[in-house]
Amino acid sequence: MSVSDRTGRRVVIRKAPGGMPTPSDFAIETEELPALQGEQMLLRTRWLSLDPYMRPGMGVPESVGKTIVGGTVSEVVESHAESWEPGDLVVGYYGWQEHSIATPDDVQWNNADIPIQKWDTSLGPASTAVGVLGMTGFTAYQGLLNVARVQPGETVVVSAASGAVGQVVGQLAKIRGARAVGIAGGPAKCAFCLDELGFDACIDYKAPGLPERLAAAVPDGIDIYFENVGGDVLEAVIPLLNNRCRVPVCGYIAHYNLTDGEARPTPPQRLRAAGLPRLGKDSHTDGFRFFTFAELAAQHPAAEDALAEMSGWIHDGRLKYRESVTDGLESSIGAFIGMLRGENFGKTMVRVA
Repeated sequence: MSVSDRTGRRVVIRKAPGGMPTPSDFAIETEELPALQGEQMLLRTRWLSLDPYMRPGMGVPESVGKTIVGGTVSEVVESHAESWEPGDLVVGYYGWQEHSIATPDDVQWNNADIPIQKWDTSLGPASTAVGVLGMTGFTAYQGLLNVARVQPGETVVVSAASGAVGQVVGQLAKIRGARAVGIAGGPAKCAFCLDELGFDACIDYKAPGLPERLAAAVPDGIDIYFENVGGDVLEAVIPLLNNRCRVPVCGYIAHYNLTDGEARPTPPQRLRAAGLPRLGKDSHTDGFRFFTFAELAAQHPAAEDALAEMSGWIHDGRLKYRESVTDGLESSIGAFIGMLRGENFGKTMVRVA
């Protein structure tokens, strides 16, 4: 992109989806980019992260016509900002667009405590900055190690086990000396968890008899359930939860596309009804709690320590990852819908440029 050619494409919500999104709910627009002013930078998006959390925000009227949010790794094309040079990689939150105008004061995830970051490729490839060494890795680390406080010998069950967060959770459980049991969709994803990631067991939720097969895989019950899905998977888990269990709730993708007529209790509602206390409330060290990766990512130097630790595990082969990559901004719509349907295999990413 030349300095004189200041146009770029972005993906916006054309109309708020009702139920599972369709391509007609999105639009790709071309816009003129203004000349840089003050301490601004012109960025070219190289990697875009697609994540389930984006879906609920698309369903509100205020989202229509706006660029869809999302974590990005961008390259500085032109800079008027001190300490930022062309070629630098910027970890930010610039959304579904090919180019953006940035400033050094920008933040990630609309969180004032998480500034944009200059990516150090010695930690890992650029894509990992919004994947296993970014939001998804921090999510797994925070939920399993800091919220649930996994202990050696415990049984950890994680849903969406071959997905972006789930694949990290299972491996962290093994690194900490726990038993890792995954729940994933289909024989290929289960084989990946077992053969590539080293899970102790993996249950195909698409096959008949999920409750019985899960019970057989956890003869000593479940000490930690890392919740990514909700729905029928959670119903199979609840009877197997041990006393003093911990349930970090990351998300519940099975609920995101339900219409008003299909609505069912969310995992926090369902767990509360099952008698579990709020983890950490009134000094409880067991129970459930919804959490976000920002609880760790916004804490310095704890975030830097976690990043260095996860990068080290990747370099020594103890932490593996798989990315589901499509090319070009126009591929983001189909890739996002496919992810919501469970068609992705690993962390869903778009190689924008």
